Amino acid sequence: MKTPTLYAPHSIRGITIKQPWAACILHGDKRVENRPRLWVPGWRLLHAGAEIDRAALRDPLVARTIRGRELPTRAVLGIVRITGSHTDTGEPCSPWAQPGRVHVGLDDVHALALPVPCSGRLGPWRVPLAVYERVLLQLPPHLHKLLPEATS
Repeated sequence: MKTPTLYAPHSIRGITIKQPWAACILHGDKRVENRPRLWVPGWRLLHAGAEIDRAALRDPLVARTIRGRELPTRAVLGIVRITGSHTDTGEPCSPWAQPGRVHVGLDDVHALALPVPCSGRLGPWRVPLAVYERVLLQLPPHLHKLLPEATS
């Protein structure tokens, strides 16, 4: 009989982002994520998807931001707080904002020292408890007060 998967607290979700965009959030000043629809504010585990957006590697803004960095995939690489989202108004809110997309605002970005292997999904996804616990171990103590305890 298969053991049921235990999940992190309901308020914690994952957000999957292709590389190199995930690295630009974690190690650069990308504080806008471009999505097709609005996202609810709150903490998210930042997950690098399985694919690398090869065309993005030629973007000068991206190239400068990721120079010399590894681009791990299929892993949680950090945490981020979504502050809100808005539809494109025609005026770019950031150099990272793409026209015609919903712009999801990001803040309180914290990279993990070690990637935590994990499968992700499109849209907000429930985080397995074991993954969440491994992420919490790498975060500074002051963040533990802001995140829910790892109980199922």
